[in-house]
Amino acid sequence: MRRRQQPPLPKRHGLDPARIRMPEDGSWATIREFLVDTEPRIAPSRIDEMFSSREIVDMHGPLDIDAPYVRGEAVWFHRDLPAETEVPFDIPIVYRDDTLLVVDKPHFLPTIPRGGHILQTALVKLRLELDLPDLVPAHRLDRVTAGLVLFVVDPRARGAYQTLFQDRKVRKVYDAVAGVNPELEFPRTIVSRIIKDKYDFAAREVDGEPNAETLVELVESRNGLGRYRLSPTTGRTHQLRLHMNSLGLPIIGDDLYPHPTNRAVDDFTSPLRLLASELEFDDPISGLARRFTSSRTLEL
Repeated sequence: MRRRQQPPLPKRHGLDPARIRMPEDGSWATIREFLVDTEPRIAPSRIDEMFSSREIVDMHGPLDIDAPYVRGEAVWFHRDLPAETEVPFDIPIVYRDDTLLVVDKPHFLPTIPRGGHILQTALVKLRLELDLPDLVPAHRLDRVTAGLVLFVVDPRARGAYQTLFQDRKVRKVYDAVAGVNPELEFPRTIVSRIIKDKYDFAAREVDGEPNAETLVELVESRNGLGRYRLSPTTGRTHQLRLHMNSLGLPIIGDDLYPHPTNRAVDDFTSPLRLLASELEFDDPISGLARRFTSSRTLEL
């Protein structure tokens, strides 16, 4: 397997620079022309500024504004950061050693940088606060879901732990709060097919071969609300939210199912009542049985 090139620029704000490869069939005269045509989110004037300040580099160093296009080669630069609203919640550490870091992620904080969320993500905050520049997540939680996330400290162990999640060898348990329906019997297992189109934020259930399975248990109920224990055996996008919604019991605080609410990104009220409460697995490196639990609770 071909090894990934090490970036010729250091991390900034805990982030690697963007790597842009020039296609073999490209016919641009200069790298500037290539970037202007292929990076529409960056204004041409800003690209010129980056060349002038020596911010665009290849493996040999900074590039001039008239540097020729070289088929198959790559350039690196740091993208400008979007304006972000601070997510004003701490990230408690559940466990830490030289290989693993387990944290109790708050609601409203994305796990990794994406779209308009860059610095205000668990990954970047933890890299900076703990001085762990090589930290990577073994899996992810939705921005609006709170609870346990496992990160890998030692980059040499990254593949082993990510494979653990990909191969469904991690037992995951979630807590959720939703309405109750006395006509529904629990426990029950929901099986369906879930798909998500690339440019749609919401996923949906469709006919076809099932690819998602969740055990739903009603733990307690009071005043028209229930506390549920959700045990997924698969990890499809928004699986738990869709499966609860399919029962006619959308999770309290869900701003996407059954209908989008267009909640403002800086509205931290009424969080989704969904919590990743338990992670359990056999450690692929040490062989030890690992079990982690969240200290957070969901009030009825």
